[in-house]
Amino acid sequence: MSGDDHANLLGAYLRARRALVTPEQAGLPAGVNRRVPGLRREEVALLAGISADYYLRLERGRDKNPSPQVLASLGRVLHLDEFEQEYLLSLAAPRPRPKRRAKPERVLARLLQLLASVQVPAFVEGRAFDVLASNQLAVALSPRLQPGYNRLRSLLLDPEEQAFQQDWTRSAEGFIAAFRKSIGDDIDNPRFVELVGELALSSERFRTLWARHDVRGLDGGTTTVHHPVVGELHLHRDKLPVDDLLLVLYYADHCSESDEKLRLLASMVQDAAIGVD
Repeated sequence: MSGDDHANLLGAYLRARRALVTPEQAGLPAGVNRRVPGLRREEVALLAGISADYYLRLERGRDKNPSPQVLASLGRVLHLDEFEQEYLLSLAAPRPRPKRRAKPERVLARLLQLLASVQVPAFVEGRAFDVLASNQLAVALSPRLQPGYNRLRSLLLDPEEQAFQQDWTRSAEGFIAAFRKSIGDDIDNPRFVELVGELALSSERFRTLWARHDVRGLDGGTTTVHHPVVGELHLHRDKLPVDDLLLVLYYADHCSESDEKLRLLASMVQDAAIGVD
């Protein structure tokens, strides 16, 4: 995150999003000799019904209190969905936060007991997608789901994780956008700063997607993965908030082929635990 972006999150977001909207998408002629990707500032201002000078002040951080009506107009011009519009509103009206020391993320004993009792792959992750705790079946599903790993780092830098994901490109886009949403305006958090710095240096894909300022939730859905032993698995993913952490569970449709494969994986884990060859 550059120094300017750090100090002016609203302006950085507006710049990134207008670069992604083509003149054709906005109903404007493309013209020739365009020197900027996407829309020009004055084009955004015209379409949003505000002055070019006022929009320039927004992008440069000289006015940080635009009205909800102005933000709604900008969201329409920039083709923001409901989730992105909510994020834009949050940048324009950040909640005052007292400076406080970051507390270590800890998994409560009751949550560890829950992990041990559920019969599906399950783990607990923190705000930066650090794996804090997991059950044996989660580790059998992927060794990168054991404590000490970071899911975003594994996805971008570990070839085995990239092969594990059926649609790695889509997964990377979703994780990076969800990571930005998780950060929000907590841009001084040491863990976030550390991880962004590492990935910006190590991953071109991260640098490209991070510059887009995409935001979205990663609350659930479905995914397809390729396990090296049991093969392809079609799984549902649910994320359940527990205090400031998330409990993540993977499970298959009942009596499906993937369900049978998960049962096979569970039996392998059980055999390994009692020393059966």
